[in-house]
Amino acid sequence: MAVAVAVDCDETFTGQHDNLTSILHFCFALGILLDPSTSAPVTPLYSGKMFDEIVKRMSVRMVARGLRSKLLPMFTPAATLHSHATSFGFKEVNEEEKSQLVGNVFTKVASNYDIMNDLMSGGLHRLWKERLVSKLSPFPGMKHLDVAGGTGDVAFRILETINSVSRRATEDTLEDDLHEETQIYVCDINPNMLNVGRKRAQERGLGDLGYLVWVEGDAEKLTFEDNSMDGYTIAFGIRNVTHIEKVLAEAYRVLKKGGRFLCLELSHVDTPVFKQLYDYYSFSVIPVLGELVAGDRDSYQYLVESVRRFPPQEVFATMIADAGFQKFEYENLVGGVVAIHSGLKI
Repeated sequence: MAVAVAVDCDETFTGQHDNLTSILHFCFALGILLDPSTSAPVTPLYSGKMFDEIVKRMSVRMVARGLRSKLLPMFTPAATLHSHATSFGFKEVNEEEKSQLVGNVFTKVASNYDIMNDLMSGGLHRLWKERLVSKLSPFPGMKHLDVAGGTGDVAFRILETINSVSRRATEDTLEDDLHEETQIYVCDINPNMLNVGRKRAQERGLGDLGYLVWVEGDAEKLTFEDNSMDGYTIAFGIRNVTHIEKVLAEAYRVLKKGGRFLCLELSHVDTPVFKQLYDYYSFSVIPVLGELVAGDRDSYQYLVESVRRFPPQEVFATMIADAGFQKFEYENLVGGVVAIHSGLKI
């Protein structure tokens, strides 16, 4: 089925736009066309004059700063010298300092987190999260834990899916009965992110229903009981923790037998041409977007650097297996820009 591109691409690589515009158009277009979760036309998110204005403003900023200073970190040997536990982007820090620095990042970006996700991904993060939830197969009465999900994006989708299942349930079963035991716990270490989620829940009319439980907590030291959850999701969060192996061990501990672990995370692109475009976009565009929209360049510089420090897909899959999960696998989306890893506790 033909897929609508999120931006106007009629003049891509025709020479009528500057290089930055061409790169941006191509990245957005290629991203959607390669996304295996897309099976229907996508409503344009940013197009026409609005997109051109963003490009012009970014062009001016980038000329002023110089592209070379942005691209050099990609080729810096120091970026590969230290472990995930002691890396804050490409910088080496001690473990205690890393936790504080990451916390500061999300305190700064909380209020603009969702709009920046839309801008950085061209809206594709919505499709990626839908794909994540479809793999979870939520059901009425489940107890689910969404970690690093403070703004509620994944939790809301899970609840919507459960509502849809309930509406298709047998006529002699009341929806209230189906929902009676449903609990979706949204756990985040950052209170600012949780506040955004609570506010969004109220706006959606979900604040007082009792299905959503907001918990301030550390993914490495969860307060939930052993074998208490039917499902566990973490979206765009695990690369920010200090000890990935501790997070995986905690996920395994709290899941019931038969429970599924699912992780959606920015990952590694292998296709050479696409990787060059993706690296250019990551290091030359995303930090500028952060500066223009959120007034915070450094936090988004950390974001793109942290992706490069995260283990490749195969390595992360092995870590999931080492934590005890069975039937572990992963699916690349957009050529590896993001990946969904999963495993079962058996």
